[in-house]
Amino acid sequence: MQSKTVILGTGGTIAGTAASAADTVGYHSAQLGVAQLVAAVPPLAGLDIECEQVAQLDSKDMDFATWQRLAQRAALHLARAEVAGVVVTHGTDTLEETAYFLHRVLAPTKPLVLTAAMRPATSLQADGPQNLLDAVSVARGGAAQGVLVVVAGRVWAGAEVRKVHSHRLDAFDAADAGPVAVFEAGQPRWWRTVAASKAIGLQRIDCDAADWPRVEIVFNHVGADGKLVDALVAQGVRGLVAAGTGNGTLSAALEAALLRAQAQGVRVLRASRCASGPVLGVSTLPSAGTLSAVQARVELLLQLLA
Repeated sequence: MQSKTVILGTGGTIAGTAASAADTVGYHSAQLGVAQLVAAVPPLAGLDIECEQVAQLDSKDMDFATWQRLAQRAALHLARAEVAGVVVTHGTDTLEETAYFLHRVLAPTKPLVLTAAMRPATSLQADGPQNLLDAVSVARGGAAQGVLVVVAGRVWAGAEVRKVHSHRLDAFDAADAGPVAVFEAGQPRWWRTVAASKAIGLQRIDCDAADWPRVEIVFNHVGADGKLVDALVAQGVRGLVAAGTGNGTLSAALEAALLRAQAQGVRVLRASRCASGPVLGVSTLPSAGTLSAVQARVELLLQLLA
């Protein structure tokens, strides 16, 4: 019987502390262990929960080695017959990148739920405990599959979620897609299902993380002259995502530099710096479609790892 929930801790604001309970900005992330976070949520006390600390960092410092380890540990626990689902506690800053990475690598049939917080655990109105409770509810509820993100009473698809605000509790959105569920009276009300997708598999990332290809993001902006692209190519970059203006538009100079890079074997994807909307139309530089620039970077990284 699938009754166990495994919670993997990686740090973040949800595990942060501050000297004052009124301080929601000047705190230190990743100070509490995942078992401490669970112990602070009384409704979780009677549930079959197993905790594991995979990392302890501020998510602005997330790295490839931690991604690799997290994917491996999540896959191991999801494969256990007694495990209903896995929850990952994470920082908000790079959560959307980790969610997309796990979605593409694992595409699990069981729920793999990321959760986070905008306020530290010591805050007068900490949001972490409720988010963690909601995430466990989704992970063990039997109605979900795939990579999901649970924050502020909403459930987002891991392939769609984006951080859109610097400090509000409801800091996440999903561009044109919207949430897949909302919490009402402690239970998720599902609006739509997340379509199953094919995992690229752990073998794609089974090499020294220090050897993963370098992929960078360049922005179109007033005065963009392409010199940064030329410098990155000279440094051996393997992939470039261009965060274009509007519908992925690029200055003539930046586009010329990207075309030169592409001609030299550098993989290029054209995304938009806008918060919502796909990149449409035909171009000599391939479109990232509906992916944000940071999601496109993860996609390109995984393609290059092939």
